[in-house]
Amino acid sequence: MSAPIIDPKKVGAAAEAVIRGASENSVRVPGVVAGVTTDRETIVLESSGARDLDTDTPMTTDTVLAIFSTTKAITGTTALQLVERGELDLDTPAREYEPRLGEVAVIDGFDTDGQPRLRAPKSDITTRQLLTHTAGFGYDFFNETYNQLATDHGQPSIVTSSMASLKTPLLFDPGTAWEYGTNLDWAGLVVEAITGRRLGDVMQENVLGPLGMADTAFNRTDDMRDRTATMHHRNADDSLTADHEFALPDDPEVHMGGHGLYSTVGDYLTFIRMWLNDGRSDAGEQILRPETVADAERNHLGDLKVKMLPGVIPTLSNDAEFFPGMPKSWALSFMINDEDAPTGRPAGSLAWAGLANLYYWIDRRNKIGGYWATQIFPFADPTSVGGYLDFETAVYRALGA
Repeated sequence: MSAPIIDPKKVGAAAEAVIRGASENSVRVPGVVAGVTTDRETIVLESSGARDLDTDTPMTTDTVLAIFSTTKAITGTTALQLVERGELDLDTPAREYEPRLGEVAVIDGFDTDGQPRLRAPKSDITTRQLLTHTAGFGYDFFNETYNQLATDHGQPSIVTSSMASLKTPLLFDPGTAWEYGTNLDWAGLVVEAITGRRLGDVMQENVLGPLGMADTAFNRTDDMRDRTATMHHRNADDSLTADHEFALPDDPEVHMGGHGLYSTVGDYLTFIRMWLNDGRSDAGEQILRPETVADAERNHLGDLKVKMLPGVIPTLSNDAEFFPGMPKSWALSFMINDEDAPTGRPAGSLAWAGLANLYYWIDRRNKIGGYWATQIFPFADPTSVGGYLDFETAVYRALGA
């Protein structure tokens, strides 16, 4: 099936109406930046609302955002480049690259004194399992066992970007289940171990630089810091409070491949476009080979499925599930909707999200993708995710108009 002829004016008008409305409704987001790209160019890039409700600083299209787990796909891309170069085998025990992965135990609950019951895993973790979230690592805001480790045993939060925050037990034997967690942070450490360089430097040389993503980094420049949006919290009465204290650390101990990047929507659309364009940059440079992209976009979970994410820490996340009741698989390293979505996104498309209510999709069949970015906790904020779904739906309706 050939991709539809895309009318940028129709798509733009439909998308921009949703973007404007999201910051103007009675229950609103403080500010949003969103955009749409084809495999050739960005056709929508708009903003509305404020970067900071306390100062009423306008949200602009070049606003810098903490992009949280939308970092993961960029880390996955750096790993796939190493596979292409013959430096990384996805099915070799990952401890052969990053020895600390050979020290990880499995937690089988807690004893009567509240101490973790630990045992050796039945098999080694592979990098493929890290890219598909089947290695066994979790997050404290989505898993009660990890939350208990944090509250009762002082396990540091991942937002500290510290090595100590990653030294957590596995929730199950590698390869036996799907659990969303710090797997891509570890994949980033595998990249570092192979290259002998920090993850951000590897990304800059091989992905960010070639794609022209000048506003994407683990360490913000002064200019990026001046353009960074303030984090906001949704209160029980649906009001919003600005949080001037929250920020992912600049110059972190660990370049967290699972969540640590700052970026702009324009930059991220460039990254999406590379995936739409069979791994090529706008300048024609092959970031990934077409055959790598084709393999990466398929289901790598086998019979396992992506499950609902329970909001264990309500200040950070609500219960979250994309298209409840619809089967979802996992690629390298994206979610796949196995059936056509109600928004119009076809089966087999790629997507994921970030904790501060950032969402994207990549539809390689129709050669279109989009990114919706706010800075609000908790995740799966109904107004934020509802706005994103309306945005995606508006784009597909405009395609069919």
